Amino acid sequence: MLDFVNSQNIDANTVQQRHRTAVRTAFVAGVFSFIVAVLLFANAYRMKVTDIRDEDALAEMKLQVTRQNADNAVLEEIRQIDTDNRRNRFRHLERSHKGSRLLLGGLIVFFATLKWAHTLKKKLPHPQLAHNQQETQMRQAALAQRAVTVAVVGFCLVSLAFALKREIKHGVDEVVSPYPTMEEVYQNWPAFRGPEGAGVSAYTNIPDKWDAESGQGILWKTPIPLEGHNSPLLWGDRIFLTGADAKKYVYNIYCFDADSGKLLWTGDVPNALNTDGEPLEVMEDTGLAACTGVTDGRRVYALFATGNVAAFDYDGNRVWLRKLGVPDSVYGYSSSLAMYQDKVIVQFDQATSDDGLSKVIALDSFTGRTVWETKRPVGNSWSSPIVAKVQDNWRLFTTADPWVIAYDPATGAEIWRAECIMGDIAPSPIYANGFVFAVEPYSRFVAIRTGGKGNVTETHLAWFTEDDIPDICSPVSNGKLAWILTTDGLLTCYNVADGKKMYDHEFERAIFNASPSIVGDKLYLLNLKGVMHIVEAAAEFKEITTCKIDGKCFASPAFADGRIYIRTTKDIFCIGSAK
Repeated sequence: MLDFVNSQNIDANTVQQRHRTAVRTAFVAGVFSFIVAVLLFANAYRMKVTDIRDEDALAEMKLQVTRQNADNAVLEEIRQIDTDNRRNRFRHLERSHKGSRLLLGGLIVFFATLKWAHTLKKKLPHPQLAHNQQETQMRQAALAQRAVTVAVVGFCLVSLAFALKREIKHGVDEVVSPYPTMEEVYQNWPAFRGPEGAGVSAYTNIPDKWDAESGQGILWKTPIPLEGHNSPLLWGDRIFLTGADAKKYVYNIYCFDADSGKLLWTGDVPNALNTDGEPLEVMEDTGLAACTGVTDGRRVYALFATGNVAAFDYDGNRVWLRKLGVPDSVYGYSSSLAMYQDKVIVQFDQATSDDGLSKVIALDSFTGRTVWETKRPVGNSWSSPIVAKVQDNWRLFTTADPWVIAYDPATGAEIWRAECIMGDIAPSPIYANGFVFAVEPYSRFVAIRTGGKGNVTETHLAWFTEDDIPDICSPVSNGKLAWILTTDGLLTCYNVADGKKMYDHEFERAIFNASPSIVGDKLYLLNLKGVMHIVEAAAEFKEITTCKIDGKCFASPAFADGRIYIRTTKDIFCIGSAK
C-alpha cells in the first residue's frame, strides 16, 4: 500500500515539473514573439517613412543636378547616397524576412507549449476546495489565460501580416525586388526588341517551322481590338500590346494570356488634344500607337503619340498617368520606352533643335514622377533609346540628328556624344562588343567605340559604311558580325571589328518594316506580308527556310522559351507548342 502511495506522489511530482516547464517555455516564447513583433513594427515604420523620405530627398537632388551644371564630386556624392539608400532598403527587407521567420517560429513554440501545459493541467492533483470556490478559481484562470493568449497572438499576427504586406503579388515580391534583376529581364522580352533593345533571343529552342494554311506550329491566334504598330512585350505568362483609334479618340493597352491567347483585360489611357484644342492627327504609316511600352514584371508602362504615359498593374488597374504634352513631331511620335532599374525612360524628341524642346526623361516606375530630366540638342526623331551594359557600367544610348549620345541612366548626366548622323532618324541604336551602332537613313551605318567622354567625334568613330543603308529597320549583331536590312529587302553583313562587308543578299519582291532578330546561330527576318525568312547568322549567306502567317506585319516579333509571338495589324499569333 505504501509503495502505491509513493508511486502516486512521484507521478504527481513529474506532472507538476513538466507543467511548470511548459508554462515557463510558453511564457518565454510569448515574450520573445512580442519583442520580435515590436521590432518588426519599428523596422516596417522605418521602411515606410524614413526610407521613402530619404529616397524623395535623393530624387530631388537628382532633379536639381539636371537643372544645373554639377561637377563630378556632386555626382559622385549622389551615387554614394543612392548606394547607401539601396543598401539600407535591402537591410530593412532582410530584417523583415528574418524577423517574420523568427516570429512564426516563436508563435509555433508558444502555441505548442501552451497546448502541452493545458493538457498537463488536467492531470495535476487539486486540493479539496469547496466546489464553488474551485469552480470560480478555474474559470478565472481560464479567462486570464485566454485574454493573455488572445492579446499576444493578435499582436503578433498583426505584426506578421504588416511585415509581409505587399510582398507577394502575382508571384512577384514587390517589396523585396523594387525592380527586376537582370536575370529576370533576360528571361523575358520586356521592351522593344527585348533585353537591351538588341533583338537577340536568350532562347535557342525557337520554332523554325510553321504554316498559316494548315495551322501547323501555330498554337493560337487572337484578334487585337485596335490597331497599332508597336511590338509585343512578354513577361512570364503575360503579353502586352497597345492600340488606338484616331476617330474615336481611344487609347488602350491590352493584356493577353501567353499560353491561351485569351484577352485578360483592357486598360484605358485618356485622350490628349493639340494646343489648339483639335484632335491629334499623324501619318497613317506611323499611327497613334507606334510606341512599344516596357514592363518590369510588376507593372506595364504604355506611351502614345499624344505624349501620355500610363502605368498599369498586372490586374489592369491604372496606377498612374503622366501627361508630358503632345509632342511636335512631323510624322507622329513613335519612340519606344526603355527601362533602367526602377526608372521608365522616355526619349521625348520634338520640333527642331533651335526650339529647345527635346529632352530625355526618367520617370519613377512606382509613382510616375520625374526622377531626372536632361535637355537634348536635337529636333524630332523616331528612334528608341536603349539601356545596355558596357563592361561594368550601364549606359543609355540615343540617336537623333546630328548626335549619338550616351547618358548615365541613373542620373541623366551626359557621358559622351558623337556627331555622325543626319536626317530623320528612325532606326534605333544597338550595343555589341564595345561598339554602339547607329544608322543614318539611306546614308550611313556607323560604329562608335564606347569609353570616351565629352565630344568623341574625332576620336571614337571606329568605322562607317555608306552602301545600301536602311531607313526603318534597326541593326542586329552577335558581337562578331552585324547585319542591316533595308525596307526593300537588302540584307548586308559586316565584320564588327573593322567594318568589312561580308556579303549582301536581296530578298526579291519583299518589304521589311520589322527589325531583324538573332536566335542562336540563326537570323529571323519578318517581312510585311508575314513571311519569316530564317537564314544562318554567319559570314556567308544561306537561307534555311521560310514560314508564313496571315496578316500585315509592321511590328518586330517577341521571343520566349520555345515560342515566338508575332503581331499583325489585326491579330497576335503564338508560334510554338503547348507547354
